[in-house]
Amino acid sequence: MLVAYYARVSTQRQENEQTIDTQILAINDYAKSNNLTIVKEYKDEGWSGTILARPALDELRLDAKNKLWEGLIIYDPDRLARKYSYQSLVIDELEEAGIKVLFVTTPPAITDEDRLLYGVKGLFAEYERTRIADRFRLGKLRKAREGHISTPQAPYGYDYVKKQDQTQGYFRINKREAEVVKMIFSWIADQGFSVRDVVKKLQELNISPRRSKRGVWNTSTLSNILRNETYVGKAYYYKSYAVVPENPLKQEKYRKVKKTSRRLRPHEEWINIPCPRLINQELFDRTRQQLKSNFELCNRNKKNEYLLSGRIYCICGKRRNGEGPQKGKHLYYRCSSRVQSFPLKSDCEERGVNARIADKITWDRISKLMSSPELIRKQAERWMSNKSVKKVNANGSIEILEKELDSLKKEEQRYLKVYGAELITFEKLQDLLRDIKANQASLEGQISALKEQSLDIPKNLPNKEQIRLFAQKAKELLPILGFETKRVIVRELVDKITASQREMTIYGYLPIGKENNYVNFWSINRDSGITQCWKVDAV
Repeated sequence: MLVAYYARVSTQRQENEQTIDTQILAINDYAKSNNLTIVKEYKDEGWSGTILARPALDELRLDAKNKLWEGLIIYDPDRLARKYSYQSLVIDELEEAGIKVLFVTTPPAITDEDRLLYGVKGLFAEYERTRIADRFRLGKLRKAREGHISTPQAPYGYDYVKKQDQTQGYFRINKREAEVVKMIFSWIADQGFSVRDVVKKLQELNISPRRSKRGVWNTSTLSNILRNETYVGKAYYYKSYAVVPENPLKQEKYRKVKKTSRRLRPHEEWINIPCPRLINQELFDRTRQQLKSNFELCNRNKKNEYLLSGRIYCICGKRRNGEGPQKGKHLYYRCSSRVQSFPLKSDCEERGVNARIADKITWDRISKLMSSPELIRKQAERWMSNKSVKKVNANGSIEILEKELDSLKKEEQRYLKVYGAELITFEKLQDLLRDIKANQASLEGQISALKEQSLDIPKNLPNKEQIRLFAQKAKELLPILGFETKRVIVRELVDKITASQREMTIYGYLPIGKENNYVNFWSINRDSGITQCWKVDAV
């Protein structure tokens, strides 16, 4: 029989200790003793078993549907997943595809009693993992209350001395880094530097941070240093806790750590651990006050009128931000690469786009479209034809999502049977069903949305009279609108604008009716002219 195998380790330490090689060695021995031929390998190194979205596991599940092999060997069920619900979901999916799942440490489940015992073993493994994590947390909490530092990563300016014999770990002042920290606080408190001024100064002095791919300081790193009370002798523990970010900056398909954001606990729960002091409290307070004054007096806080803010991008793919040199005398949309790469040279060589010209071109184009019955009719016909194509694509996606929903419902029934056999408590059942219910709700919402998209497209476009009235009203109102109203309209209608000094492309849609009547509009090859810092070209 042609088979594949799957192996996983969850930490860097396990990778270094080559525990994944131990799994593979046992799998190869198992294959030889059972006359199985391994044709493909799947390995997730450094991935937690509590995360289901893993690169190798996803590839495995896709290949199983394509019947690239007949069986799958895994060293132990907990290598597949640390949650029993995840184990059951993947195994059922593989078996439905006709793939035989084999474990080196566990004989295959043949009877219903074997499957029940296998499920109980998975639940106990999940429970054991939870107990270990809780004991580890309580141990760190106890050490912190006794005044011991348990974090291996010391703040900049300190070195962490590991536990030796009877001596617990502690922070020791790093003399070279400590001098840099003192200079940073002094520059802001005594010389009125901004955080970006500090970045420039450190770059001029060739002082690099501990860890940086670019070798320069980030403003966020300096801001964390300037807020850190460790430098005045207060190393707080239990100050915050990890959470899943509500609006992550990066939408990544595979994330080894889900809880990448943090929230502060109430101040009374913080545990203060004494540590060596680098600066006095008075300098720390003056620095914080100066940073507050810098923010209040910053020229960037003076609002200029940028009609396309939040919608305009550079041709390199990064967002363009508004910038007003000479106190707003000249307004530009500049590529954010300049800010992100600071103080190094920007990777993008595109120059700024004159904001007043870009705003006028965009608004004129929107006004022209909204005021022209002919353009509206033409774009409405194109939109209708595009919707018909999307309807066909949506029908295929609905079938896939409905199959996943059926699998979750079957999994829910299995848990209910285990509870009915009095093998788990009601509280444990609720915990197990919580993720399943959430996934069901998510799938049902996606299916509902796709079904709405796949509804029959109205055969009739808005009639000529409706379009004429819409265009006439738009022609009367658009010239008298104020800036704020214009910006609201642009943000509602425009999805994205890609711009250089020579060209602008606008993507968006225009609602002209109450039910599914939208119009795509676009603008291309619009010459905005080359501008200079002392001149604004006329349109």
